[in-house]
Amino acid sequence: MNLFDLPPLKPDEEIYEDLIPDRGVQIERIISAGQASPPGFWYEQNRDEWVVLLQGQAVMAWGDGYSQFMEPGDWLLIPAGERHRVEWTSHEPPCIWLAVHGKLT
Repeated sequence: MNLFDLPPLKPDEEIYEDLIPDRGVQIERIISAGQASPPGFWYEQNRDEWVVLLQGQAVMAWGDGYSQFMEPGDWLLIPAGERHRVEWTSHEPPCIWLAVHGKLT
């Protein structure tokens, strides 16, 4: 498998693919093509998340009003319980994310 391989058609919904099975630490690839979190929806995960954007552009937002524009190579460490959401993702090129979930802090 190649991290940059994409499905032949752009997905209507984000694609989540486990690369390493969850045995306390989960590693997944996420493909976004114009998707964003639904209005008013916030992630509040029970584990830390380290995420890097490999391709595309995106905007992440936090419950305190802060937002972060992301380009390839930009990464974030989101502590467990921190309210965050995906505000915007590029459609062309689609976003390819690599995310690691676990006790990281």
